[in-house]
Amino acid sequence: MNGGMIYLDNSATTYPKPQSVVQAMSRAVVRYGANPGRGGFEMSVLTGQAVYRCRKSVAALFGAPGPECVVFLSNCTGALNLVMKGTLKAGDHVVVSDMEHNAVMRPLEALKGRGITYSVAEVVPGDNDATLDAFRKAMNPKTKLLVCTQASNVFGVRVPVERLSALCHQYGAKICVDAAQSAGVVPINIADSGIDYLCCAGHKGLYGPMGVGILVLRDPEDKLETLIEGGTGTQSRSLLQPDDPPERYEAGTINVPGIIGLSAGVDFVAGKGPENIYREEMGKAAYLHRALSGIKKVKLYTPEPRAPWYVPVLSFNVGDIPSEEAGAYLAKRGIAVRCGLHCAPFAHKKFGTEESGTVRASVSVFTRRHELDALAMAVSKI
Repeated sequence: MNGGMIYLDNSATTYPKPQSVVQAMSRAVVRYGANPGRGGFEMSVLTGQAVYRCRKSVAALFGAPGPECVVFLSNCTGALNLVMKGTLKAGDHVVVSDMEHNAVMRPLEALKGRGITYSVAEVVPGDNDATLDAFRKAMNPKTKLLVCTQASNVFGVRVPVERLSALCHQYGAKICVDAAQSAGVVPINIADSGIDYLCCAGHKGLYGPMGVGILVLRDPEDKLETLIEGGTGTQSRSLLQPDDPPERYEAGTINVPGIIGLSAGVDFVAGKGPENIYREEMGKAAYLHRALSGIKKVKLYTPEPRAPWYVPVLSFNVGDIPSEEAGAYLAKRGIAVRCGLHCAPFAHKKFGTEESGTVRASVSVFTRRHELDALAMAVSKI
């Protein structure tokens, strides 16, 4: 399937996909080729039903009140943009962590031009009390939103978003969680945790295809300002965008093949159980960490990853060799990793790697231990 490649770039996109996902997308092009909600004929109705089934599955996986709380977008970045730009107004203040991805930081920088400010709170790995205190100190009376990754895409450090949710609500603010690295890997229940907005990438831990992102709303009555307006297949006499989700945020034709593929990916994750996936993948990450730690000149930036403090993502460097050079060496030997700054300069600044970047290896349920052995052996030869 992959031509003998050892694929360890699952933090960017999981590969391979479950066969059920491949088959679902193939069927979608043939069986669900009509526009959902735009026609009364059988194929359009069946396509709409297939999309609705995906909404139900996503809502069930994340503990949302119902399928109407599940909004499909083109990616997780789109979901984050919708929340920030649909919530914040001039004079509002935002708190973010010091490990955020550019999917959070670039929109916030753009929003500074509209009179919105933000503060950065330190995440203290392994000390949730200290992390919570840092966020509390960063908040002020104008804080309206906390936007926070649940897990670093570079170093795998988890953030106690459940406790941060409680903190936000005490101060009358809301929380938006970037779950790009955690959705499908760790159990998430927005009803129990109090997460107001959960933003997910369909193509990572949910094993769907690229081109589908998800915004899960804890409260369907919580109205965000829209980023785009247009046809929804509903209330066509009105020139105003519908008030109710998900149609309010899904102007234009949605990515039906991608959503149906995502539906199969969500079913795959639900069938295995996120708690089981997390335990299995963390075992692989810990195994790789031990293998790399025994190699001279390999620099690891975190301790051996353990629950509940990390997700299965490792970053390292080899001596003074630039991370891109090490990655190119590995690529020539059929090993796919991600090198550089990973679109997360805040995280690299926090760990002192903003100049060198890092080599990142990330596993999936399909990663085998002999592949991790092969990576360690190749690194030892650099």
